[in-house]
Amino acid sequence: PPKKRGAFTSGFNFCVGIGILIANLINYGAAKIRGGWGWRISLAMAAAPASILTLGALFLPDTPNSIIQHGKNYEKAKRVLQQIRGVDDVQIELDDLIQASDIAKATKHPFKDIRRRRYRPQLVMSMAIPFFQQLTGINTITFYAPVLFRTIGRGESASLLSAIVVGVVGSSAVILTSLIVDKVGRKVLFFVGGAVMLFCQLTIGGIMAVKLGDHGQLSTTYAYLVLILVCMYVAGFGLSWGPLGWLIPSEIFPLEIRSAAQGIRVAVDFVFIFLGAQTFLAMLCHLKAGIFFFFGGWVTVMTAFVYLLLPETKNVPIERMEKIWREHWFWKRFVLNDEDYNGNKAETT
Repeated sequence: PPKKRGAFTSGFNFCVGIGILIANLINYGAAKIRGGWGWRISLAMAAAPASILTLGALFLPDTPNSIIQHGKNYEKAKRVLQQIRGVDDVQIELDDLIQASDIAKATKHPFKDIRRRRYRPQLVMSMAIPFFQQLTGINTITFYAPVLFRTIGRGESASLLSAIVVGVVGSSAVILTSLIVDKVGRKVLFFVGGAVMLFCQLTIGGIMAVKLGDHGQLSTTYAYLVLILVCMYVAGFGLSWGPLGWLIPSEIFPLEIRSAAQGIRVAVDFVFIFLGAQTFLAMLCHLKAGIFFFFGGWVTVMTAFVYLLLPETKNVPIERMEKIWREHWFWKRFVLNDEDYNGNKAETT
């Protein structure tokens, strides 16, 4: 339901955070095994969630959308929708789903159609949102939190423990987001989270530049201060780009191009996760404290992007999401009128 969509979708990012936390706990325990072979346990345990996903897919039920798309059993779709909503009167929503499905079936080549002018906002968002999500620096910090804390003078065990603390904070922040995202809206959380992340990145960069130097170590006091600031940064991410980076794409793509748009979104995300993982250590060695100023600059850019180009999607039904683009000061020049949208073919450029 539109009034609860943000809370439920935020559960995706919460579970990602829980998975990262469990992985860090396993790494922390495996590192204490004598003989140095604990890393084998860390890698082997990845088979457990993979097995659960594989077996769980066998029992995954069809959604009303899926039932309508793969046939015309509207009565079955209606029964499932009634079961999901808990009420009998679902005809209006069912009609919206049928209409959206009819439009989707008329789209034979979604990857080609997404380039049409009327889908320009969705195409931009499918690339910009995952691009910016990775340039917050969150994955590089969570991947290399132990390395980062060892760099500033913490031991291996303390570094792994610090990464666990960061995971707990991040998961807690996502819970808070799920409770308030449908009340305060998406853009407010983007602004608050962006401000928190920018403050923490600039402060951490300043501390490390002044107190750490090229080859030194931080004192215990400053090391704990950096840990607190990293936790605040992760909390800011958990309030904004963490869950919202997945929530916004899930609700702005119309059914006829949703598969293509989500495919682009995930592909861009994985490409920049890979690039970040491959380049972070080299960036840390060359930029040193400047790496936090680098990511801080990008947080400023992406917050401005959200303010100028992302409309508020709170409480808007997915089937009627095109309205927000028609009313947006910038995107309305790309989105066609109702007559063209329903009938005529748009030009690609």
